[in-house]
Amino acid sequence: MTAITSTITRELIDQSMDYAQYRILIDQLLLENKTTGNNHSAAMMDYTRINVQRMKRWDKTSKVSEEAVALVKKLERKQIWLVLTEAWCGDAAQNISYIEKLAAFNEKVKVRYILRDENLAVMDEFLTNGGRSIPKLIALDEKTLDVLFTWGPRPQPLQEMMLAFKEDPQGVSTEEFKKTIHLWYAKDKNQTLDSEFKVLLTQ
Repeated sequence: MTAITSTITRELIDQSMDYAQYRILIDQLLLENKTTGNNHSAAMMDYTRINVQRMKRWDKTSKVSEEAVALVKKLERKQIWLVLTEAWCGDAAQNISYIEKLAAFNEKVKVRYILRDENLAVMDEFLTNGGRSIPKLIALDEKTLDVLFTWGPRPQPLQEMMLAFKEDPQGVSTEEFKKTIHLWYAKDKNQTLDSEFKVLLTQ
């Protein structure tokens, strides 16, 4: 996949955050009883606090397979992995620690973060089934900003579960379904995500 996008500019990349800056931003907002975006409701605050704990846990426990390490080390051209995210997004919290660890095995790969709701023009170029689903990773050639591949918003088995739930909840509440999603992540331990990136890195 090689495509040029008009919305991702050098200026946008320069204004993006690294992982440490993203985490600091979230912590600072929480001190002000805020989260990213415009909705600072109690529920969104709760989601954000839980996500901080999730990221802390995955920062310690997420593992990259030897096969994925070997593949990312083979990358010869410099890449920017631009991630659209928000602090309150549970799927983002469950996946970005792995992405950070994978990219760290090759100094030619830099992960950068931008907030979805501040960058809707970018988001609208990378919709999932017509929706502004996040996280969304856009892998770019560092020199040309050509799009090399995309990933997101969640591992494919979960995406299929989400689509099935939206089509027919079968009496399951949204909160119950969210618990099912996060239980899946806990059991999977990023293994499916690892497998998906092994495929992406060989394209």
